[in-house]
Amino acid sequence: MSIPAAVFKAECLKLMDEVARTGQPIVITKHGRPVAQLVPMPAERESLFGYMSDTVTITGDVVAPTGEPWSADAGGHDPLLAAATKKARVRRARSKK
Repeated sequence: MSIPAAVFKAECLKLMDEVARTGQPIVITKHGRPVAQLVPMPAERESLFGYMSDTVTITGDVVAPTGEPWSADAGGHDPLLAAATKKARVRRARSKK
């Protein structure tokens, strides 16, 4: 639907109700040229906050120690730390060249 700006000005509230009811946009023209469009608001989406509530069950104490030795505490060899340190040394050596 297309209407002149003067008609839109005179019937604005009625046209807004019509767009909300039908979902059809209205093009507003000035001297026959489109200048604006009145469109319905999109439907509101549900919030994602809390959408997974009640989907996980915690069993046992999730804060207590597991009893597994940690390489940082035990002083043992940590393969991930060794690999990262080796990469860092190689990068520094290449940047000095």
